[in-house]
Amino acid sequence: MSAQENLTTNEKKVLLALQEVESATPSELENDSGVQVDAAMQAAFLLEEKGLAAISEKVVESYSLTGEGETYVKEGLPERQILEALEGPVSLDELKARFSPQMVGIATGWLVRKGWAKIEDGVMVPSESSGAGKDEELLAAFEGKKKPLAELSEDPQAEKTLKDLLKRKIVVKHEEKFRTISTTLDGRSLAAEGLVIEEEVAQITTELLKSEAWKDKKYRPYNIHMRPKPVYGSKVHAYHRLIDQMRQIFLEMGFTEIKGDIVQSSFWNFDALFQPQDHPARDMQDTFHLGSRCPLPGEYAEVVKAMHECGGALDSRGWGGKWDPKLGEKNVLRTHTTAVTVKYLADNPEPPVKAFCIDRAYRRETIDPTHTPEFEQLEGVVMDKDMSFADLLGLLSEFYHKMGFDEVRFRPGYFPYTEPSVEPEVYVDGLGWVELGGAGIFRKEVTEPLGIKAPVLAWGIGVSRVAMLKLGLKDLRLLYQSDIDWLRKSEVRRV
Repeated sequence: MSAQENLTTNEKKVLLALQEVESATPSELENDSGVQVDAAMQAAFLLEEKGLAAISEKVVESYSLTGEGETYVKEGLPERQILEALEGPVSLDELKARFSPQMVGIATGWLVRKGWAKIEDGVMVPSESSGAGKDEELLAAFEGKKKPLAELSEDPQAEKTLKDLLKRKIVVKHEEKFRTISTTLDGRSLAAEGLVIEEEVAQITTELLKSEAWKDKKYRPYNIHMRPKPVYGSKVHAYHRLIDQMRQIFLEMGFTEIKGDIVQSSFWNFDALFQPQDHPARDMQDTFHLGSRCPLPGEYAEVVKAMHECGGALDSRGWGGKWDPKLGEKNVLRTHTTAVTVKYLADNPEPPVKAFCIDRAYRRETIDPTHTPEFEQLEGVVMDKDMSFADLLGLLSEFYHKMGFDEVRFRPGYFPYTEPSVEPEVYVDGLGWVELGGAGIFRKEVTEPLGIKAPVLAWGIGVSRVAMLKLGLKDLRLLYQSDIDWLRKSEVRRV
C-alpha cells in the first residue's frame, strides 16, 4: 500500500491545507481544510504518527484580579486602609471596633511584615516608612485586564510579589494552551506528488451489500498494526478497596464495627481518655474547635474530674491542678476515632467486647504530601478478663500479616491514655521500617471512671499511611483527587 493510499480523506485535506501555509493553528486549519476543528486535529495527530506532520504546544500563563482584588484596587489593600486611618498608636481592640476583626487580622501581619507598623503590648504603632509597596504597584498595572507577567512589570522581583498575591487570593492564574500544526519534509514531499481526494467508505452496510454498490467504492484503509485503545472496566476506588479489606479482616476476626458522630464534646474526645486539659493536642494548632457546647454526662463528669485532679480512688496522682468542666463541654471535630470507641465502652462496660471503628478524623494540619486536615483512622478495642499485652501484639501482628506485610515489629511508645504503649512498625523494601500507628492497654485512669474492671487492649492505625505503602504513592493527596488515569491503572486486589 502506498503512502497516499494509507491516508484518510481528512488527512489528505489537512495535508493539502498545510502545503499552502506550512503551519497553522487549529482554527486556521479548520478554515483552510474545510474540515471541522475536532476532525481536523484528529487527522493532524494521525499525520504526526506517520511522520507527515508535527504538532507543537505552548502554554501561556496570564493573571487577572479576583473579585477581592478588584475591591482592593479601588479601596486599597487592608493594611493600607488601616494605616491611612491611623493617626498614632492605637490598641488592637480599638481597631477591631473600628474595622472588622477579619480585616484587622489580615492587615496586622502584613503591616508588620512590610515594616509599616509594629505591635507593642497589644498596641499598633505606625512607622514613618510606608511608601507604595511592590504589590500595590503590581495591582495598579492590571487595569481590570488579564495580562501576562511581562506586561505587568519588568522588575525581577515581580514574580515573588505575584506569588504573595496568589497566596492572598487577590490574583488568579490562567493557563492557555496554543497548538501549531506544521508539515514535515516527508509530508510536503507527499503533498507535492498530488493527493487525490475521493469519497471513502468507513463501514460496509447492509444496503451496500444488497445493491452491490460496494464493488465500486473506495474503502478507508484499516491498519491492523495499530494498537487498540485500552479498555478499562469499572472497579471500586483503590482507597476504598483497602478500607474494605481492613474492615473485612476485623469482621472475620469476630469484631463488631461501630460508628459515631463527627462532632464530639471535648469530654469524650479528650477528658474521658485522661488527656490533660493543657495538652498541646487540645490547642487551636491541632483541633477544630466549634462554637457549640454539649452538656457533660452526669454519671461520669465528677469521677473524671477527680481522676484528672488527684487520681480519684486509684493509687495515682492524676494531672494535678483544677479540671474545668467548661472546657469539657466545648464541641470539636473529632481528632481521632478513639472518641467513638471510648464512648462505646462506657455504654458497654461488661466484657467481652471486641469492636472497631474505621472512619474520618480531623486536625488542623497544613496540606502537604503526607498531611491533610481530614483523614481516615482505624481504631479498635478488645475488653475481656485476663487480656494481656501479648494478646495485643499477637492481634496486631495478625492484622498486618493479613494486609500483606511479612515483617512486623514493635517498639516502645507513649500515649496519655495507654500504658504500656507501643508503635507497630512494618518492613517495606526500599524504605526500611515504617511506623504504622499506636497501641497499648488503656490506663485505669481511663477505664475506672467508666465502670470498666477488665483490661482493654486498644490501637489506632493511620489508614492513609497504609494506603500510601500498599499503592506505592509518595503523595497521599492522590487518594482524594479525581485523577482518572491513576484510577484506571490502579491494580485490582487479587484475593
